[in-house]
Amino acid sequence: MSPRTESAHGLRLVGHSDLGGCGDGMQVLRHGDALYVGHFGISGMGTSILEVADPTRPRLVDQWPSPPGSHTHKVQVAEDLLLVNQEQFRGGDPFTAGMLVFDVSDPLEPRRIGRFDSGGAGVHRIVWTGGRYAHASVTPEGFTDRIWIVIDMRDPERPVEAARYVLDEPEPEGARYAAHHALVDGDVAYLGYCDAGMVVLDVADFSRPREVARLTWNAGGETHTCLPLPGRSLVVATDEQLVDGPGAPARLVHVIDVADPSRPRVVGACPEPEGDFRDRPLRFGPHNLHENREGSYRSERVVFVTYFNAGVRVYDLEDPEQPVEVAHWVPASPAGQAAPQVNDIYVEESGLVWATDRIGGGLYALEPDAELASLMREAAVA
Repeated sequence: MSPRTESAHGLRLVGHSDLGGCGDGMQVLRHGDALYVGHFGISGMGTSILEVADPTRPRLVDQWPSPPGSHTHKVQVAEDLLLVNQEQFRGGDPFTAGMLVFDVSDPLEPRRIGRFDSGGAGVHRIVWTGGRYAHASVTPEGFTDRIWIVIDMRDPERPVEAARYVLDEPEPEGARYAAHHALVDGDVAYLGYCDAGMVVLDVADFSRPREVARLTWNAGGETHTCLPLPGRSLVVATDEQLVDGPGAPARLVHVIDVADPSRPRVVGACPEPEGDFRDRPLRFGPHNLHENREGSYRSERVVFVTYFNAGVRVYDLEDPEQPVEVAHWVPASPAGQAAPQVNDIYVEESGLVWATDRIGGGLYALEPDAELASLMREAAVA
């Protein structure tokens, strides 16, 4: 049965996959005619590969179960290499901890060629855009939570750790300091560090990352993605909502001025979605952003955000102090699910949007209407 749309403006549903009945989709990326989807883990599935030459009819090509006690919920692809994480899932024992490397010169037939053994509880979130280094959040041996590491990919069959960064200050009582992932602008990386906010790192030498600033904000809590908009000296940061239902703390999408990376400052916040989403079941709040990867849609003005039970939200940052919502799409609750939980998003250069649901909704393909498509073309980075 095709999913239904509860509410939409500027986006319409054009395709869907239930991921072979394993609908707990997490990170999604496209490479050629292949779409790679990492799974949250509750289904036991690890990675799905779909052929999406016709996005209205995504075709499931292959699926790899996750190792026992583990999940493999993140995917990254560049330079014909696919990286997949391995992390302990919900206290699983035994479990597998590390990162797999696949050759995807044939995008629909990945071939495993290497593995990075992280030890500890494993690799959480990887960033791989090509070149010599990948980087990731990892809980290594001797740590109780995630730190940030640099992985040398010079020999993709045998990746090795090249450097690490650990926030060197005690956690306040009740706070959690845990790295999520960093996005890079030139020699500067912007790292989400949960309750510690955003950490700014000098990565002119990736083998020697150096902290240059840290920023927290009043809304605080679980800083997830920090997306640089280089031509405007801005960063857009999401604070992930981790609490279900009414009474959950507010989590927002902040806009940060980084004209001087050593002195970042919040200048605005995206408005919360209108409606009764805060009173509905499961999570309400932001999670991830479309990350402006090379080869995808890239803009320093139009920002795509997943908002859990409030679906997909699109903001216009023409005025960074007063962002405006210009489009949204909310699915009806998937069968057997109290509310949608839209989790990750990838926007193709064409404007086509892929989004996943982290519990059971699977994979959605969305198309912008003429008005949104026009704005996206106007705001695209050449």
